[in-house]
Amino acid sequence: MKRQNLILLADAYKYAHHKLYYPGTSYIYSYLESRGGQFNQTVFFGLQYFLKEYLQGQAFTQQDIDEADSFLQQVFGRDDVFDKSRFQYILDKYDGHLPIKIKAVAEGSVVPTKNVLMTIENTDPECFWLPNFLETLLMQVWYPCTVATLSYEVKKVISRYFAETANDEAMAGIDFVLNDFGFRGVSSVESAGIGGAAHLLNFSGSDNLAGSVMAMNYYNADKVYGLSIPATEHSICTLLGKEGELEIFRHVLKSFPTGTVACVSDSYNIFRACEEYWGGELKDLILSRDGTLVIRPDSGDPVKTLLTIFEILFNQFGYTTNNKGYKVLPPQVRVIQGDGVNYDGIQTIYTALKQNGISAENMVLGMGGALLQKIDRDTQRYALKCSAAIVNGREVAVEKHPVEMNSQGQLTESFKKSKAGKLKLVNIDGAYCTVNVSDLPETPDELETVFENGMLLKDFCFEDVRTYLSTFKI
Repeated sequence: MKRQNLILLADAYKYAHHKLYYPGTSYIYSYLESRGGQFNQTVFFGLQYFLKEYLQGQAFTQQDIDEADSFLQQVFGRDDVFDKSRFQYILDKYDGHLPIKIKAVAEGSVVPTKNVLMTIENTDPECFWLPNFLETLLMQVWYPCTVATLSYEVKKVISRYFAETANDEAMAGIDFVLNDFGFRGVSSVESAGIGGAAHLLNFSGSDNLAGSVMAMNYYNADKVYGLSIPATEHSICTLLGKEGELEIFRHVLKSFPTGTVACVSDSYNIFRACEEYWGGELKDLILSRDGTLVIRPDSGDPVKTLLTIFEILFNQFGYTTNNKGYKVLPPQVRVIQGDGVNYDGIQTIYTALKQNGISAENMVLGMGGALLQKIDRDTQRYALKCSAAIVNGREVAVEKHPVEMNSQGQLTESFKKSKAGKLKLVNIDGAYCTVNVSDLPETPDELETVFENGMLLKDFCFEDVRTYLSTFKI
């Protein structure tokens, strides 16, 4: 399949910048950071996908240049904006290999916000315009970073409640507590793949096959990381109507007599389903199975619905009290909440369970649009800004330092203040800090060169990224 035309993967205003940079500019150096946001740290992941998919090797061809020339003449309605000779130079001199250098922190790193994560600079003075031309595309690394961060932060919440309310043995199952239900809720198949892979850094439960495919294709994964179970949907459970729901439930259990199977149970009355069907007519069949039935509510207020369901299930199936004093259903029965699940809602749900003496090990979660789609670049305030340049042979430290007016009409410093100079990321006693490249000369730079002059220099394996992320304290 033909690669997308890289020359057209930029905001339209970028095409005039080769003229607008001050005469004598020969070098531009820019950096990526999360300027703060919902969480005070960010998981870095996904850059390798963009490098492999769009930048490595011959990034564009003569056909791409000609296509872009025709297209952009129409965009601007004039012939003095897009200068095809800029790209022709790269094609003729470098066979379309981009004369840029990109350094980045290791993928899987957990870095506090307001720190440099990546830098980009040109390696040919004729291509000073190129680093920030690529901003539009490379800025999209915000998406896998934000999904990975959100998933990571949810894992912290889950781990905390498991530690407080679950048996120690149940901690091993945390890897399957948050399941990716987001394929249908994202804007594109590409988003499903990128976001799905980001989630798989933290958890193994996923119905989003595109995430595993992306990990295999771009991160050298040698196995499928997103694992799932047989599960129903409403088209199955409503097939015989209200009167036939019990028969459908029985059929589900007989179709998979062993192992884990999930069944959506709110087609008509979730509480009747739990009390009369699962906990009544089918109780003996469930308890005799070598496996687990996972009951799925899919409507109503999550907290009130779950508390009522657990009360019914405890009454019907009984329970044990674990060594932390919380109720646990028999291993043949569990619950999955997949409706209306988001970061804040997860904390509310677990708090309610704890307050009612219910162990977190009774429940797993499914998260769809809130995991992969209800985020944006400002969730963690990502930005890519120029911080250094060479103009007429003179090195320049570049920064923006805007003021903004607050609601009281007072001028204050904006969070959009950028850093100045060439940067490095250092780790001092386990804490990351951004400094100027000339500072702390004995302290190594955590940023390493991953891409230079069209060549990928660092090729991360998915398992290595997962393992590295696990070294950071949850």
